[in-house]
Amino acid sequence: MELAAPAFRRYLLLLAQEHLEFRLPEISSLLSLCGGKFSGEQEIRVNSPFWILNIPSEEMARGLMKRTVCAKSIFELWGHGRSEGELYASLKNYPVDKMLPYLQSDSTYKVHIHTFNKTLTQAQKIKKIDALEFLPFKGKVNLKNPEHIFWILEDYGMNPNNVPEEPFHLYFGRWIADGQRELIESYSVKKRHFIGNTSMDACLSFIMANHGRVKPNDVVYDPFVGTGGLLISSAHFGAYVCGTDIDYNTIHGLGKASRKNQKWRGPDENIRANLRQYGLEKYYLDALVADSSRPIWRKGMLFDAIITDPPYGIREATRRTGSQKEAVKSVERSTENHIFVSSNYHLSDIFFDLLKFAAEYLVMGGRLVYWLPIYRPEYTEEIIPRHPCLKLISNCEQMLSSHTSRRLITMEKVKEFKLQLSWACGCAGHHSNKTSALC
Repeated sequence: MELAAPAFRRYLLLLAQEHLEFRLPEISSLLSLCGGKFSGEQEIRVNSPFWILNIPSEEMARGLMKRTVCAKSIFELWGHGRSEGELYASLKNYPVDKMLPYLQSDSTYKVHIHTFNKTLTQAQKIKKIDALEFLPFKGKVNLKNPEHIFWILEDYGMNPNNVPEEPFHLYFGRWIADGQRELIESYSVKKRHFIGNTSMDACLSFIMANHGRVKPNDVVYDPFVGTGGLLISSAHFGAYVCGTDIDYNTIHGLGKASRKNQKWRGPDENIRANLRQYGLEKYYLDALVADSSRPIWRKGMLFDAIITDPPYGIREATRRTGSQKEAVKSVERSTENHIFVSSNYHLSDIFFDLLKFAAEYLVMGGRLVYWLPIYRPEYTEEIIPRHPCLKLISNCEQMLSSHTSRRLITMEKVKEFKLQLSWACGCAGHHSNKTSALC
């Protein structure tokens, strides 16, 4: 797919080769957030690290790169082809008036070579750069701090065991901006003050915020907040964040630590401390002890996005509040003698309640982003939970084992919530029909 507009400039997007299924929904969501959109007129090679996009302006291209963690860099594309001859012909056809502002005699530049799936010698690189002498470069070469950086990018395919002599695709362009890949390291869970058994990987946390189109001054909610990892990525993008969790100890930073060689959590291990660690405390609204199956909120559309990782019984048990009369019950106590009774919370009920809550409490156009566990041999798209008020935007798989995976589901509220008849929710092989809401 490509952005549709005949007069738009072409840009080359260089993507990271991880979380491949998540890249297109992230880029599509961010383009729509910036005012652009995808069309189905031309296909992108989904697994390739090189995508050609038509984008209305350089400003929009820069806006995209200020958010994405799936893309490494973006370039104004001056030429491309399947051989060196095609590339040079394409460059000669590129309008000179669009080149000249970056080739002036009082400017500095350098040329960088990037190859995918092959390593070139320094001599080979110099030869490729020298072959561009037909371009009207008038400035001076500055390898350390140039005003303009031009890239030659070569794609040698996806098979490391069968690397061709010549590239399948060649590109030449002017570097515009880098993505936000450095956030993965700077927000690494390994360096975080307060973590739990299920704290979300930093890269996936930012992907979820981008799928949710989180923007400054939004209110983002996580009904299964845990240690607050998903709040951090949304707060980084300027959203105000809040959450709930049934686990009193986690919300208050009490009990046993999750880190190796640490028995108990310290006095300042809590969600607020995590946001303070990254200078984001001003975006923290609160985290409450509450049962997501029994909403505590006043009626009305409260949240711009709901981004969450529901418990599905692998590393954390699924629970909801119950009563002494229920057959299955357990009593838990914290160091402050906080007592509550909990019962089993079936997967089908978790997702039924989550979709109903999102339909009722999201603003129009707001997004729900959540993980759905899957048993792969029995997976079909029919088991994805649905709601009349919510439109499925994307469905991306993360493999966990040969038989299990989890899918990142993104849905958008497209209809007003009204309490009426029953609707069916099918998830993970379970189906439940309940009196609830239509739109």
